[in-house]
Amino acid sequence: MEHIGQRVWAIPEGYIPGASTGPESMASHETACLLNTGDEDAHVEITLFFPDREPAGPYRVTVPARRTLHQRFNELDPEGSVPVDSDYASVLVSDVPIVVQHTRLDSRQAANALLSTVAYAAR
Repeated sequence: MEHIGQRVWAIPEGYIPGASTGPESMASHETACLLNTGDEDAHVEITLFFPDREPAGPYRVTVPARRTLHQRFNELDPEGSVPVDSDYASVLVSDVPIVVQHTRLDSRQAANALLSTVAYAAR
């Protein structure tokens, strides 16, 4: 199958809630859902932008050919460069076309909220 999608994507709205309820698997988080439909692995760089400091990254992830990867922003950097309770945005650059969807799970309350939208594809 041929690659579908674009090489550059932007998610201008980012926010990881600082609290959660329930089990660890239901911790509040944000995820970039990456789809690679082509026959080549996608090498993706993720750079984060903040309102009050210099960008972080790029963080590098690989999406194997004909696969999907759900990359939690919370797990990009064990050093904590992705702060909770803080606004941020992200730009994803891939060496082959991919499709990117942004999802947030907000589990601060017992009634969880899930938000999902396709990222902005740059041409």
